[in-house]
Amino acid sequence: MAEFMTETKQRSPATGERRGPAGDAGAGPFDGQEAAALLERTRALVDPELRAAVESLPGSMRRIALYHFGWEHADGTPATGNAGKAIRPALVLAAAAALGGPRARKAAVRAAVAVELVHNFTLLHDDVMDRDTSRRHRPTAWTVFGDADAILAGDALQALALRLLAEDPHPASGAAAVRLADCVMELCAGQHTDTAMEHRAPDEVTLDEVLAMAEAKTGALLGCACALGALYAGAGAQEVAALDGFGRQAGLAFQLIDDVIGIWGDPRRTGKPAGADLAVRKKSLPVVAALASGTPAAAELAALYGKPYVKGEPGDGAEIARTALAVEQAGGRDWAQAEAADRMARAMQELARAVPVPEAAGGLLALAEFVTRRSS
Repeated sequence: MAEFMTETKQRSPATGERRGPAGDAGAGPFDGQEAAALLERTRALVDPELRAAVESLPGSMRRIALYHFGWEHADGTPATGNAGKAIRPALVLAAAAALGGPRARKAAVRAAVAVELVHNFTLLHDDVMDRDTSRRHRPTAWTVFGDADAILAGDALQALALRLLAEDPHPASGAAAVRLADCVMELCAGQHTDTAMEHRAPDEVTLDEVLAMAEAKTGALLGCACALGALYAGAGAQEVAALDGFGRQAGLAFQLIDDVIGIWGDPRRTGKPAGADLAVRKKSLPVVAALASGTPAAAELAALYGKPYVKGEPGDGAEIARTALAVEQAGGRDWAQAEAADRMARAMQELARAVPVPEAAGGLLALAEFVTRRSS
């Protein structure tokens, strides 16, 4: 465990710099090359089976799904769009390899596809509920095909994921299907909590509530991905639980950084308008932490969040910038970055329980670092 923890202390999720135990700058920025190579290999393994699974959908659902994954334009002509980073299927394969080697990784490809299908089911539904108009640098499915069609396509992807596992002859597929179904229910509960929070006053939402919601919405699927990889490697209950814990904690770190990007990210990299989360008064983790700080900036932020935002009004860009500054001055950005580092330390503790030899966990470590150092 000491080796895992040393590596965690040497890197800062806030800056990407290597740091020693006292926080001194060290060997230079994290370049993400190992993770990028792993994600590329994952796409090469997963995409053919993912595409074949999507092609098996009924025509109307297939068209929407192919558009959502970036493989077709809205008119059905071929496209070479971005199907996403493949972080979740990469975690499945990396977990299987860490505990069972290359053979287990190859056997877990169908489970990795199932996790990616569930992830994209949630994206299709989230875009409808959040009224997001852009994803992966193109219009979201609901803006092209309508709410009902986007929701139905998401439903079809979820059913397809469970069918893949039900048809898989691997001895772990039954347990994997149960775990994935349980995860979907947790995701839905987390999304319900998230949407309910949007109707509550800023001072009525606690940081503990938002952290629990983020674990359900984001951490649960990353934990499930790692657990499925462990199951396909034939791991025991303790190792499966530890890898689930690793994924959950890494998922919370992921969500914290995602919320930071949602406020301060570069639209050219994120594919979303600057300050989109602030514009819709989203109670993201940095915002709730800022509101709870008791500072003068927190009071200003509460006032800004307490009035409706109307897109297109004169000065709306300036108001978003003012809101982002209030979050930062109230400590929301610093808290989120520090909390992400703490969650990664917890993730490393869980990983050490499941995979005592750091060399075997190289892929999981690289992915964990990648998700806390990304900028889009």
